[in-house]
Amino acid sequence: MLRIIDDRTGEPVDAAPARRGLTRVEVHASGSETTNLRVLLVGDLLVRALELGGTPVWALLTGGHRQAELRADAATLGIRPFEDSPDVGAGLGEAQAVHVTAGGGTVPDGVRLTVAPAEPEPPRSCDPAALRLALITRHHSTPVRLEEAGLDDAHATLARWRGAVARWARQPSRPIPDAVRGRLRDAWEDDLDVPGVLDVLRHVETEPDLADGARFETYAYADRLLGLDLTRDLGAPS
Repeated sequence: MLRIIDDRTGEPVDAAPARRGLTRVEVHASGSETTNLRVLLVGDLLVRALELGGTPVWALLTGGHRQAELRADAATLGIRPFEDSPDVGAGLGEAQAVHVTAGGGTVPDGVRLTVAPAEPEPPRSCDPAALRLALITRHHSTPVRLEEAGLDDAHATLARWRGAVARWARQPSRPIPDAVRGRLRDAWEDDLDVPGVLDVLRHVETEPDLADGARFETYAYADRLLGLDLTRDLGAPS
């Protein structure tokens, strides 16, 4: 069960309702700055994690007048679209509400997940997938500083992982070991610990006793949460 720290109380709470039902994830972002983009990215990760656990989700975006620009930047990062208004689809009967915010401002009642700042603005030439990876290498409660070295490292990691996934895919498929699957879920269900998920992938990448087919399945499974398009190079020439 996915549990997140509710910023109102500092205590962990279930992100999914106690009874099986709809969870409303509402992202509060007022502009197109990097912090607001990170808020939307964390909202996207939360939606993915809930869906992986079988919880239906209603995802909303509220904010200021620059939403069109923010949405365009979000789409570039592989963030799936959010509804425009809380009035759209009213009456769906959600059983839980989680508000993802950078803090400050008025937020309606419900569980509150606060995202720490990210700065400065990345260069426009930055690879979007590398930027996504750079933004998720720190826990959402920890500030992110987008330095050139960090973006370069994210780009190199992404290229290495995509190349490895393409190679592993040529080997016979093998199931994800139960222990590895458990570690992945334990990480993302513990306050959306995405850096913990990345640590599991680093271990899987170099574990000598793991079959390449199992490595492939592990990365493909984890990417349903991460959204890094790790299988993009399948079928590409060696």
